[in-house]
Amino acid sequence: MPALPEGVPVPPDGALPDRVRAVADGAARTRDAALGVYVHVPFCSVRCGYCDFNTYTAAELGGGASQVEYAATALREVDLAARVLDDAGLARPVETVFFGGGTPTMLPPGHLARILGGVRDAWGLAQGAEVTTEANPDSVTPASLAALADAGFTRVSFGMQSAVPHVLATLERTHDPARVPDVVRWARDAGLEVSLDLIYGTPGESLDDWRASLEAVVAAGVDHVSAYALVVEPGTKMHAQVRRGLLALPDEDDQATKYELADEFLAAAGLTWYEVSNWARDDARACRHNLAYWRGHDWWGIGPGAHSYVGAPDGTGVRWWNVKHPRRYAALLAEGRSPGAGRELLTADEAHLERVMLGVRLREGLDLAVLTDAGRHAVVGLVARGLLDGVAAVRGRAVLTLRGRLLADAVVRELTA
Repeated sequence: MPALPEGVPVPPDGALPDRVRAVADGAARTRDAALGVYVHVPFCSVRCGYCDFNTYTAAELGGGASQVEYAATALREVDLAARVLDDAGLARPVETVFFGGGTPTMLPPGHLARILGGVRDAWGLAQGAEVTTEANPDSVTPASLAALADAGFTRVSFGMQSAVPHVLATLERTHDPARVPDVVRWARDAGLEVSLDLIYGTPGESLDDWRASLEAVVAAGVDHVSAYALVVEPGTKMHAQVRRGLLALPDEDDQATKYELADEFLAAAGLTWYEVSNWARDDARACRHNLAYWRGHDWWGIGPGAHSYVGAPDGTGVRWWNVKHPRRYAALLAEGRSPGAGRELLTADEAHLERVMLGVRLREGLDLAVLTDAGRHAVVGLVARGLLDGVAAVRGRAVLTLRGRLLADAVVRELTA
């Protein structure tokens, strides 16, 4: 797992800096951006070889960090967050809640419902709020999904990753791919919207394997799909296997071909890209929680290793992150202290880079007025090279073409040079 970034200390009470407070030095302001809540549930039945997320198996934990105690611990941070945002004048109803991990559905539905209830009690949920949980296909039942829907969850995102057994085996995923159509049907019967998450570029995955996964997704008839290129991070088991020559990574051309095939398949099935790695049947089916990240809205991250962000009137903001280990996280909250490990106050240049980097990934694109003079000058060359849409540029937006999506990082570098 990667180390946390460096930063300045978070006050023991978690208080926000003056630059982001709605009331500071006697001056009042409003924060128009939406408020979201992310809940990190750090438990998995096994750790997949490619994963570098902050997750733990049951055998690795204890001493106040068990699954049984987790809901109570997370609610302590919800209480702290409610005090901090209220003191800063930034409390308002929550637009989106997202339970990620790990495998949130390793907790019983009642525990997830209890945490969601704490969020609702702290801030209230906005009308039509989106409430999502991630889940593995082998971590749910018809009854558990119905219980989540009854508790107020509106959406579930299943980690399908692949429909091909040998690809799942390389990723060390434990579910049977034949179960995916069943869990999709169970979730829909419960009244939940459904997304499927895919990974392409696994060592040993052929183009036919990837096509089979896409065919399975289309056959499932879901209204949202995420597809991410596999990134093998240092420190993971898979990274060690690659370094020793036990696994061979595909080249960039292979990953580009698979992305293009995904876009073709999903578009033919009526799903349109709205972010480089995400497709939805229509705007109403897009993941509103993730859109809030990309649009620079506010969120509070609950849980060990979770990150949070609150923006400032000048376009900058503050980001902070919690201690990583669940035992330390639980101990700090038990003492009445913030679990924050560090925070950073974004400079104007850093905030500008993030706005461009995130905004250009969206189908709606980026307002050219956001760019510097040099960035706007670069648009002409990017259009000429087929990386930005020319018609959109004339209308004042930087919108990636299909080729531009494959080279999004290079586009950002030119727009921010």
